[in-house]
Amino acid sequence: MEKKLVYTGKTKDVFALDNGHYLLKFKDDCTGKDGVFDPGENSVGLTIEGVGDVNLRMSIYFFEKVNAAGINTHFVSADLANTTMEVLPAKVFGKGLEVICRHKAVGSFYRRYSDYIEEGADLPAYVEMTFKNDEKGDPLVTKDGLVDLGVMTSKQYDDMKEMTQKITQIVADDLKEKGLILYDIKFEFGYAPDGSVMLIDEIASGNMRVYKDGQYIDPMTLSELFFA
Repeated sequence: MEKKLVYTGKTKDVFALDNGHYLLKFKDDCTGKDGVFDPGENSVGLTIEGVGDVNLRMSIYFFEKVNAAGINTHFVSADLANTTMEVLPAKVFGKGLEVICRHKAVGSFYRRYSDYIEEGADLPAYVEMTFKNDEKGDPLVTKDGLVDLGVMTSKQYDDMKEMTQKITQIVADDLKEKGLILYDIKFEFGYAPDGSVMLIDEIASGNMRVYKDGQYIDPMTLSELFFA
C-alpha cells in the first residue's frame, strides 16, 4: 500500500494511505529535558531504544479493549514488526485538545487547588481539558468555553467526558489487577466526518501517572511491569 508522509511529530510520524486511512509510525524519541524523560515536556529530550515498541504494544492492548467495550476509537490494526498503527481519519478539536482524567489529586491539579484538598486525595474521575499550546502553557478550558468558542458542540463535550471516564476505568481496572494504581491519565480525541467523537493518538505508559505501593512508577518501568 502506498504511503505519503503528512506530518512529523515529536514521538510519531503520520503517513496518508491510499485507502483513506492513516499510518502512525511510533518512534523511540521521548519528550523530556536534559536527558531526563518527562511526559509533560513539550520537546524531545532523549531517545530510549524500544520505547516506540512498548508504547505501540500498550496502545494495541487498550485500544482493542476499548473497542470491545463499544467505545469509538481510531484504531484499525497494527504492525509490531514495523512499529506502525493504521488508524481511521479524524479531525482534532480546534488546534488540538488534551483531556485529563484524574483519580487522585496530584500534579498540576494539586498545585492549583491545594487550599481545598490534600495531596493524593481521591477524586471521582475528574475530567479537565486543556488547549495544546506550548507558548501559553496548555491553558485549561471549560465546557462553556469550548462551546462558545466554536471548538465543539455541547453534545460532543458530554460524549467526550463520558467516554473519558469509561476508558479511564478500563485502564485503571486493568492496572489494579497488576497491583498498580492509576492516579491520572491523558487522552486525545478527534471526530469523524459525521461529527461523532473518537479516541485518537495512543494509550501508553508515558500518558499516565501510576503508583505501586505508594511509589511513582516511571513509564519504562511501568511498561516492563505491565508486560511481565
